[in-house]
Amino acid sequence: MSNDNSKSQSSTSNRDRVLIFDTTLRDGEQSPGATMTFEEKLEVADILDTMGVDIIEAGFPIASEGDFEAVTAISKRVKNATVAGLARAALNDIDRCAEAVKHARRARIHTFISTSPLHMKYKLQKEPHEVLEMVTAQVARARNYVEDVEWSAEDGTRTEMDFLCRTVEAAIKAGATTINIPDTVGYTVPEEYERIFRTVRERVPNSDKAIFSVHCHNDLGLAVANTLAGLAGGARQIECTINGIGERAGNAALEEVVMALRTRADVLPYHNQIEATMLTRASKLVSAVTSFPVQYNKAIVGRNAFAHESGIHQDGMLKNAQTYEIMTPASVGVSKTSLVMGKHSGRNAFRSKLKELGYDLGDNALNDAFKRFKDLADRKKIVYDEDIEALVDDEIGHAGERIKVEALTVIAGTMGPQTATLTLDIDGKPVTKQATGNGPVDAIFNAIKALVANEAVLELYQVQAVTEGTDAQAEVSVRLAENGRSVTAKGADPDTLVASARAYVAALNKLMVKRLKGKPEPMTARLKP
Repeated sequence: MSNDNSKSQSSTSNRDRVLIFDTTLRDGEQSPGATMTFEEKLEVADILDTMGVDIIEAGFPIASEGDFEAVTAISKRVKNATVAGLARAALNDIDRCAEAVKHARRARIHTFISTSPLHMKYKLQKEPHEVLEMVTAQVARARNYVEDVEWSAEDGTRTEMDFLCRTVEAAIKAGATTINIPDTVGYTVPEEYERIFRTVRERVPNSDKAIFSVHCHNDLGLAVANTLAGLAGGARQIECTINGIGERAGNAALEEVVMALRTRADVLPYHNQIEATMLTRASKLVSAVTSFPVQYNKAIVGRNAFAHESGIHQDGMLKNAQTYEIMTPASVGVSKTSLVMGKHSGRNAFRSKLKELGYDLGDNALNDAFKRFKDLADRKKIVYDEDIEALVDDEIGHAGERIKVEALTVIAGTMGPQTATLTLDIDGKPVTKQATGNGPVDAIFNAIKALVANEAVLELYQVQAVTEGTDAQAEVSVRLAENGRSVTAKGADPDTLVASARAYVAALNKLMVKRLKGKPEPMTARLKP
């Protein structure tokens, strides 16, 4: 009798197991301005793999040579997760995708085609019977390469139910092991989305041979709600992104979905293998490499997610934290109490704080970061966790650069023109230039251009305070574009102008790397003494 109960519990557990499919590197990177470098993609893939993501959609191999190389490298690098590549309903797309993921320990080809009347008529310009034939052909082609094939009905929530069922049945018959019915344009509502999954699973005779997947966009702010409704309808794979980045208004946020399942297990009896204590670190990494700031009031990982200013709330928190917190900060990787760091803090305390924040630096990097921390502590009364994170991220991001900011003096005020005197270290040699501009930032950038020849166009200049107060560190994001290449970099410093110079120089360093990959003339020839 006990053996029967054990088998029954195991079966129930398997039915309630939800796979987490992260598409930060594919759908997330399609956000305008969110493009990541090759190295940044590898770094994001590493943390996704470590935190327990089941499937990492690494990119769209046919889109560009860079995407193909990134998917290939991630396939070779990832230790635990399945690596997926995206492919349209075109044979060369599928062939290219198969080539990119073939090195993965577990490889998946994710192929899709539009199924809604609107998309078939205007986007594909094909009749339903032609689309149905393409579904069979694309899935069969992918199945020739890998055993794990996912098929998606693009714009599935605006697809006629009869045709949706026919395409799903055809896809499974051709060998698809996962069926995704995406809310591509964020159009559906929870009750409707749940009903779609229930209906398809009931009407398609071979539906039990595939795992159903949800993929929700946030155009109406319902991505997470719809995702959870899809689970109620029988889906057992969730497609999501870190911080909810993605096309237009973004995708369902991984951290929100995961913590909703953990916190409300009483009404959402599904489990996954995500290590939730890594959510905050993953959020900060993705924010840093994409230069997409996380809104302060963002659920789970926003700066104010565990902040309480109201006197009534503070009183309740002092008596019992559960009065106003439905999850602990530690459960998502946030320190419950903040160790105040200042100019009297020693190296060991600094090292301990870094480990608490999720950093593991080598001796040289630790020494450099500690020096910058002490300099910062001399200029600020209190150094907050966010200050240290910005400082270390800035240090790591600028390590190994050929151009560095050594010194900066700016004269500004109502009586222009504003003047900047800047000293850069270029390949170990200090060079200085004075320039004027229409404002202090313009003067600084003009000085940099005078020292480092470039034709880069400034596409983004954004300033964000890391913490509160007039002595807060500034974090500046700069995006430069040159010859069709676009790079984004950050700089942090209590002085906004210094942070601006560091960010611009960091972006130039990234452009250098891209130039060298393109094999132009040597970069040193473009540096002015």
